[in-house]
Amino acid sequence: MKKGYFSFVLHSHLPYVRKAGRWPHGEEMVHEAIAETYIPLLNALTELKNEGLKPKVTLGLTPILVEQLADWDVMNHFELYAQEKAETALADISRFEEEKNGHLAYLAKFYVDYYRGILDAFRHRYGRSITGAFRQLQEEGNVEILTSAATHAYLPLMERDSTIFGQLKTGVDNYRHHFGRSPRGVWLPECGYRPAYYKEDGEPTYKPGIEDFLAELNLLYFFTDTHVIEGGEMVGKVTGDVVGPYGGLPKRKLVVKFDERAQPTEKTTFRPYYVESTKVAVFGRDERTGLQVWSAAHGYPGDFVYREFHRKDFESGFQYWRITDASGDLGSKQYYDPHWAFKQTHMHADHFAGLVHERVNEYYSQHGTPGVVISAYDSELFGHWWFEGVAWLKEVIKRLARSESVEVCTAGEYLDAYPPQEVMTLPESSWGMGGAHFTWYNENTIWIWPFIHNAEVRMEKLVEKYPDAYGDVLEVLNQMARELVLLESSDWPFLISTGQAKEYATGRFQQHLARFNHLNAIAEAGCVRDEDRQFLESAKDLDNPFPRIDYRVFRKRESFLEGPVKWPRSA
Repeated sequence: MKKGYFSFVLHSHLPYVRKAGRWPHGEEMVHEAIAETYIPLLNALTELKNEGLKPKVTLGLTPILVEQLADWDVMNHFELYAQEKAETALADISRFEEEKNGHLAYLAKFYVDYYRGILDAFRHRYGRSITGAFRQLQEEGNVEILTSAATHAYLPLMERDSTIFGQLKTGVDNYRHHFGRSPRGVWLPECGYRPAYYKEDGEPTYKPGIEDFLAELNLLYFFTDTHVIEGGEMVGKVTGDVVGPYGGLPKRKLVVKFDERAQPTEKTTFRPYYVESTKVAVFGRDERTGLQVWSAAHGYPGDFVYREFHRKDFESGFQYWRITDASGDLGSKQYYDPHWAFKQTHMHADHFAGLVHERVNEYYSQHGTPGVVISAYDSELFGHWWFEGVAWLKEVIKRLARSESVEVCTAGEYLDAYPPQEVMTLPESSWGMGGAHFTWYNENTIWIWPFIHNAEVRMEKLVEKYPDAYGDVLEVLNQMARELVLLESSDWPFLISTGQAKEYATGRFQQHLARFNHLNAIAEAGCVRDEDRQFLESAKDLDNPFPRIDYRVFRKRESFLEGPVKWPRSA
């Protein structure tokens, strides 16, 4: 008898870097993830199927990532990238043999075989279509693919409801095009959530919670971090004024919609809850299993036999060293041995599978009903950052797929089998620093947001001015919509805040803003001249995602209130 369920939830996202240069922050970012994460993950799931098992993974693929994985230029450039990596490793073999360093020559041969294998799988096993391969796995019931906001925009900090709807609607339309069906689940960028509130500065305005937008688009579930569930308020509690997490954000008078359905007597991540008065469910991330991977002190990726990410060969850039110790001194690292590293994934998979059984059995013994363990991670952690991570994932799935008491499932399958019985209200939150907005809204990024908010309003005004555009004006407005969603990407403030690529991210934001402003001037003039067409074609060549985007989805949606404020009841 199955006592509980388990689901890996992998969130895959990279910023829009097509034709934005190569190393270290350009298109090569996508190439690395394809070679080290996406194709290895496809290989692992395919091999598990070939062994007669039924792997199940809940996989988020952001729309902007899907667009790049389906882009002809990006795929051609990836093929060249993989060829170059194999050729570079071949050159390393000769170099190390001349130096009479047998172990490094062995490692260089390992990389030659690795990239040749990746290239062969890309060309022949998956027919040069990564999105097509994931689509097939979904059609066969092994993967449930989640959608997201179009460009991973951080939704709680958007000023206009038109942006939240437009970002999500563009993501849903993109999903239907690439995967041939409507999405059921969504990964909110950075788990960023905004509850319903009244905006009281300026004209009083009711702002729906994120769940209302999801319900309108028939999205049935999303995910949040552990603290949001276990520390969130219950439905029906008194609301108050909430000040933004960084100075300058306006106060928000939160709205709680009363609901006749049951309120949670216990808040746990082992089961989903409906959010407010909708039938949109939320799953919480299981913290205990998450720590086994994320924890710097206790996480598996820090094991000393695994490959060291940060030390690279001065000539070829390959990583030939293992973590070795906890000192952080890159100069003292010892040589990597993939044989022992990949063998270690079996031990760590045994430990993780045991932990899952422990978690599931404990919940079942206390409640008498099967719960679900949601283990959520960034996909790129596996393979790219933790080189052996995909092999570990495969071994975990293999062990749990053969379990007598744990059922491996997708989040949607658990939701179908055990729909929520209780309703919860969630606090404004994210899985960023401090569980709030600070990572994207701080003293280093505050300058970005007035530009975004101004662009949101200007887009609404042009939709109102051109409710049914055609010809050149239609092309201009649709390209404006592309530039709008691209400048709204959460990646730009994130990279600025973390200092990983401050100048690059600032430049990319300003480029999209400049193109948006230029196109806005053309649209306001209402006359598209020859030089305007040249600019439009240049912008479309650089920024071509979402070829079916409809500028009209960014129409104004705000509801101004007249007379005394009346708190809404449940729908």
